[in-house]
Amino acid sequence: MLLVSFVGLWVLYEVQPLPMSDIAVYRAEGEAAASGGDLYGFTVTKWDLPATYPPFAALLFIPTTWLSLGTLKIVCVLVNAGLLALLIHLSCQATGVRRAAHTAPAVLAATALGLWLEPVFQTFVFGQVNLALTCLVLWDLGRPDGARGKGFATGIAAGIKLTPAIFAVYLLITGRVKAAFSALAGFLVSVLLGWLVLPDASVEFWTRRMFETDRVGKVWIVDNQSLQGLISRVLHNPEPGLLWAVPALLTAAAGLYAARRVYLRRGLDTWGVLCTAVTALLVSPISWSHHWVWCVPLLIGLAARVRRHLWRRALLAAVTLVFTARTMWLVPHRGDLDLHFSWWQQPLAAPYPLLGLALLAALIWWTRRAGNAPGGEGEPGEPGEQEEQGKPGVSARRRIPSPRADQDLTARTAETQTARTTRTARTARPRTA
Repeated sequence: MLLVSFVGLWVLYEVQPLPMSDIAVYRAEGEAAASGGDLYGFTVTKWDLPATYPPFAALLFIPTTWLSLGTLKIVCVLVNAGLLALLIHLSCQATGVRRAAHTAPAVLAATALGLWLEPVFQTFVFGQVNLALTCLVLWDLGRPDGARGKGFATGIAAGIKLTPAIFAVYLLITGRVKAAFSALAGFLVSVLLGWLVLPDASVEFWTRRMFETDRVGKVWIVDNQSLQGLISRVLHNPEPGLLWAVPALLTAAAGLYAARRVYLRRGLDTWGVLCTAVTALLVSPISWSHHWVWCVPLLIGLAARVRRHLWRRALLAAVTLVFTARTMWLVPHRGDLDLHFSWWQQPLAAPYPLLGLALLAALIWWTRRAGNAPGGEGEPGEPGEQEEQGKPGVSARRRIPSPRADQDLTARTAETQTARTTRTARTARPRTA
């Protein structure tokens, strides 16, 4: 099946060559870092794309200069395919999917299908690093609490692309202060390494370039699936200003609130991480559609919870459809048409931010009270949650007992004590001939 997907990708490339423009930018960044050139002064490709990542990322891109651009594109496709398989495996582990359900053939089959999810496909089209960063964060945060250096890799990811920094905030508000400071340490190490090797570029980026949103691209085009992109198109205003900033701040607060609640009240760390990822994608000024590769662990997390529930299967099908339909590319979007959508075109142009907002609202509603155990709504045998409870390193604090479970345990203890007293009395009674 994976071979069939790659053949389909190759046929598509023959019909419409994949630009893979971002890998050309990464290679140019590596060349500038290796030669001491102006890291933020060049543009490449016919779209005049500049460097937008911190200097530390440019250091990591130096090995891309060892290959020709044509060879690099082939390597990029193969590496991203491997990273997609790894992300599926990590997602299965994180969401508690049984080992028998994510064997090598199953992971390869899921990889073949996952390739055609719009965010994943766009990652291949542009030669992006999204899958690598998502794997790094999910692996790091999926380790047991108290694991040595937990959070450090997340900090390194933030040093490559700033948005993963929000996961340090998630660790902090869920009480894992050591891991949060470890993430901060990883980020500072990346900044320090960038400054030691590229001091001028570091000063330029951290004092100026990181604030230039327009350097990344136009916020109002359909490619931008963030809250700002949605608001710009709805208001027909390319610079919404406070009309975006205020909702973004409220969304950030609500998203982190939901992430904290789902961790503390339901004991579901993975869903807390997903909630944080969706929050970051919503409030970031620009979240291109290929940034939404977090759809892979989201879909696997939903798939792990569909047993015995028809409505959950319908929900999984609906979310899968959102990430495969490519509705943002179906509406007219050439030139400045993105700013002139009618009301019925707006949902088609912004499927991901609308889905993200709905997900945060649903999780806040679901965790409105702590009443049930992490098994979910008091239902025994939930595959995803109960297996997560049994994973090594899940702290006792996360195993939140339900009141009903406490009552049952008290009743069973009383019955056991009564039985023991009766046996003791019988034993003490004198025997007769």
